[in-house]
Amino acid sequence: MLKRLLFIMSITISFLFIVIFKSAGSVGNSFVIPSAQNPHAVATFECLGIYYKVDSKDYGECKASYRKSGTAEWKEVLPLWFDERDSEYRGSIVGLLPDTEYDVRLNCGDKEVIFQAKTRSEDFPVGKTTFLQGGVTDETLTITESGEPDGWHLVTPAPGIKYINDPENSTDNNIVIEANYVIVRGLELKNAAVNGILIKEGVHDVVIEDCRITFWGGCGGPRSFGNTRAGDAIRAQKGAAGLIIQRNQIDNPRGATNDWDTGHPSGPQAVTLINTKGGNIIRYNDIFSTEDHGYNDAIGGGSNYSFEGSPCRDSDIYGNIISNVWDDAIEAEGANMNVRIWGNYIHHTYQHIACAATSRGPLYIFRNVFGLSRRTHKNPIGGSMIKIGERDPYIGGRRYVFHNTALQPKGAFSVFSGHPCPNTITRNNIFDCPGTLTGRRKLIIPSDFDYDLFNGIHLVPGYEEHGIRARVSFVRSFSLEWYLAPTTTTIKWGRTTTEHYGKKLTVTDKVFTVPNPLIDAGVLIPGFNDDYKGKKPDLGAFEIGNPPIKFGRHAVEPVIYAPWELQQNN
Repeated sequence: MLKRLLFIMSITISFLFIVIFKSAGSVGNSFVIPSAQNPHAVATFECLGIYYKVDSKDYGECKASYRKSGTAEWKEVLPLWFDERDSEYRGSIVGLLPDTEYDVRLNCGDKEVIFQAKTRSEDFPVGKTTFLQGGVTDETLTITESGEPDGWHLVTPAPGIKYINDPENSTDNNIVIEANYVIVRGLELKNAAVNGILIKEGVHDVVIEDCRITFWGGCGGPRSFGNTRAGDAIRAQKGAAGLIIQRNQIDNPRGATNDWDTGHPSGPQAVTLINTKGGNIIRYNDIFSTEDHGYNDAIGGGSNYSFEGSPCRDSDIYGNIISNVWDDAIEAEGANMNVRIWGNYIHHTYQHIACAATSRGPLYIFRNVFGLSRRTHKNPIGGSMIKIGERDPYIGGRRYVFHNTALQPKGAFSVFSGHPCPNTITRNNIFDCPGTLTGRRKLIIPSDFDYDLFNGIHLVPGYEEHGIRARVSFVRSFSLEWYLAPTTTTIKWGRTTTEHYGKKLTVTDKVFTVPNPLIDAGVLIPGFNDDYKGKKPDLGAFEIGNPPIKFGRHAVEPVIYAPWELQQNN
C-alpha cells in the first residue's frame, strides 16, 4: 500500500446524480451517468461504480474508501483498477444501502479526492396509473405513454383483479413498451408467438416486476440446421438502458433448446438485452423450465465481442434462481464495465456464468452457488463455472472472482473454460471440480489465482500457491444453504499403525476426521468480506455466523405476492 505524502492536494466535488426525493423540486429516480464530473459515480440500489480520469500513468495504486454521509468512520474497499488504455481508474463499492448518500474518498499518488454519491431508491414515484381490467385478453398491450423522472407511469391490474394476456399464438408479443419511465407490475403473460415483453430500441427506465411470463415463443433447434432462436420472455432492442427486472417468475417456454450433441444450443431465453447502454438490474427472479423445454441462455444478449453487449455497464445481476439451461445461465459479455454478479443459485446448466469477452471491466463475480452442470441429455459431464474468452480488440478488462461455491457431485467439470483467461483475480472460492483450473494458452495480461480450494488438475505452474486441496463438507440443510461443516474427513494413504483398546492394528488408507480446513482460511478482501465472524474469512459463498444468502422471488422481506398468485380467474 502506498504511503500518503505529507502534502495532500485535496479536491472536493459535491454533486447529486441520482436525485433525492424532496418536498418540492424533486427530479425523480432514474438511471444517470454524470460523465461530466471527474471523478464520478454511477449508482444502482446497492452499488456505486467509480470512475476517475487522470492525466498520468504514474500515480500507482488508487486507494478507495467510503462512509455514510454525516458519519466519521471511513471503510476501505478494494483499490480501483487502472485501465491504461484510457487513463482511467475504475471499480465498484458493493453492499451499500439503497437511497443513501455516501462520501467517497480516492487517494492516488499525492492527490486526495472526496465527492458525494447517492444510491438509487427502490421506491419509484408514480405520476399516473393505468389499471387493467380483469379477465383474459388476446390483444397486444402497447405502452406508448411515458412517465417522468418524478412521476412514473404504472401499468397494473385494478385492485383485486387478475389480468391475463393470452393471445393463443395470434400475436407476436404480449406487451410492447415504447415509452420511458414505465412500471409493469403483477401481470400474467402467456402464449405469445415470439416474446412476452418487447422493449423497443432506445427505451430507458423501465421496471418489470412481480409478473409471470410463460409458454411464449416458437420452435428452437440447432443453428446448424437453419433454426433461429425461439423468442424471449423479455427482449430489449438495441440501446435500451436502466431496465429493472425483479421478482418475476419466468417459466416453461413453448419451444425448446437443443443440447450440444447437435451443435451450439439455440432456443428461447428468459431475458435478452441487445447492446444496451447499461444501468440494468436483474434480481430475485425465478427462471426455470423442464429439460425438454430448456433455455439457450437464461439471462443474456449481445454483442458478445464488443464494447457494449449485455448488460454493458453499471449493472447488477443478483438473487436469482436459474435452471434448465443448455448453454450459459448468465451471459454477461461485452463491456462488463462495473458489472456485478452475486448471490445467484444456478443449477441444471452447462456454463454457469459466461463473460467472453470482458472488453472494458472491471467485472465482479462473487458469492454465487454453482450447482448441477451437464453437457447433453445423455452426457452428464459438466461444463465450466465461468466461460471466458477474448478477441482483439475486445480484450483487457479486469475480472474479480471472489467467494463462490461450486457443488459436487454432478457439478462443473472445470473452473474456467479452456480459452485464454487474462487479467483475472480469484480469492476465497470453493472450486470443487475434477477438471482444470484454466487452460494453458499464453496470456497477454497475467492472471492471479490463489487462496482458493481447488481439487482438480493443475496445468499451469504458479497458480494457487496458497490454495487448498480438501474434501468439501457442508452442514446439512433443507434450504438453499451451504455453510461449511465444522469437520471433514481425509485419507492417509498407505499403512498406518494405530492402537485400539490396547491392541496395535495396521490400517490401510485410514480415514481421519479433521477440522474443516476451509473455515477461517480466506484472505481479507476490503469491501467484500469485512463482516467475517471468525479469525479470518471462510472460503465459499456462506460465512459462518452471518445470515444466509436468500435466492428467488420471495427472498426479500416483506414477501410480495402478485395478483396472478392470489386472485381466482375473473
